[in-house]
Amino acid sequence: MTETLASTEAAPRAGAGRWLAALLLILTVFGPISMDLYLPALPALTGELGAATSLAQLTITACLFGLAGGQLIAGPLSDRFGRRRPLLVGIAAYVAVSALCAASPTIEVLVAARLVQGLAGGVGIVMAQAAGRDVYHGGQLIRFYGRLTVTGGFAAIVGPMLGGALTAVMDWRGLFLVLAVIGAAILACVATGFRETHPLHARTSGGFARNRRNMRLLLADRRFVGAVLVQGFVNAAIFAYLAGATFVLQGTYGLSPQQYAMAFGLNSTGFMAFGYVSGRLSERWSVTGMLAVGLSLCGAGAAGLLVAGLAHVPLAVVMASLFLVVGGAAVVSPPSTTLALADYPQMAGTASSVLGAARFAFGGIAAPFVGVAGALSILPLGLVSAVVIALAALAAAAFLFRRTRTQPRHQGAAHLPSAAQDT
Repeated sequence: MTETLASTEAAPRAGAGRWLAALLLILTVFGPISMDLYLPALPALTGELGAATSLAQLTITACLFGLAGGQLIAGPLSDRFGRRRPLLVGIAAYVAVSALCAASPTIEVLVAARLVQGLAGGVGIVMAQAAGRDVYHGGQLIRFYGRLTVTGGFAAIVGPMLGGALTAVMDWRGLFLVLAVIGAAILACVATGFRETHPLHARTSGGFARNRRNMRLLLADRRFVGAVLVQGFVNAAIFAYLAGATFVLQGTYGLSPQQYAMAFGLNSTGFMAFGYVSGRLSERWSVTGMLAVGLSLCGAGAAGLLVAGLAHVPLAVVMASLFLVVGGAAVVSPPSTTLALADYPQMAGTASSVLGAARFAFGGIAAPFVGVAGALSILPLGLVSAVVIALAALAAAAFLFRRTRTQPRHQGAAHLPSAAQDT
């Protein structure tokens, strides 16, 4: 049979009002806005600080690893102490370290500051997923994760376009001050409007020993591991694109920062549209089916980038290939997130942290490889994209599309049939 969500739709839990939903969606901007706002100024930053292209790209990698590590720390803490307190601390730290990024005198200091900025920003990302799991279930859960994907795509549009516009009136240091202002505005909203979603009776106890047991439980679940690997590898392609496209499109194809921002916005618009459709179709048609569709789109786009690296092709071909990679990643996100988190209401923070950490850690590993041939070659981007999408497809085939005899189930699951079921 085809895997679908239960048709019965349960109401959201207490506290899941529109204002809370809006706040959770806003928290997802920490990832894309931290990555995307300053991308149009990355070549100028490289020149001002006298850094090599690969070293400048480490500012991206450091932030990615920080976003991953921040989630691994904050997720288990939120299962034990609630969502609100860690969230407030994380956002306040984000504001302070964004100002430190703006004052960085050398590329080495900036890389270190970006690592800490990512650690702080990761708190907001994991809380959005975990608090969403606190208050939504059933069909509403996957719909919520679809909205998270759309919101992330919208932030990815606004980030580079705003960054491209702001480069006309300020340098890259000013862009980091803008990030501090955005963080301060989000902090004010959370401080005044975020109510605790993880009640005392549902919190975990036992410290590190309990965290280790939870991790072992998660890693013993084939479906969870498969969903994490798929999202990790697909996001590696996305972050390779983030690290390499600005140099390829501006260096090889001669786009201005503003034109690059418009091209980036086009891809992000596709990300939003594909993510919305994926959330709806995953709920009504098939979770694993939409996962397969998304991986197929990513594979087609990666193949196009690989061809572009081996032979010069028009800009339109490169843009179409990037669009397919980004759109396919958006299709993959809602079903894979639901597969990973639906069965773990009592440790949603820990499960979210592992999933989120994989997204950014895999991206952090992949991103530096796109700069190994300098700023004017698209071949490394094509190779990295092709390899990681192939690995994502293999992980899906091994863990999500195979029939297995047993599948862990836990209290409060979203009533998803086993991912191993087939027609």
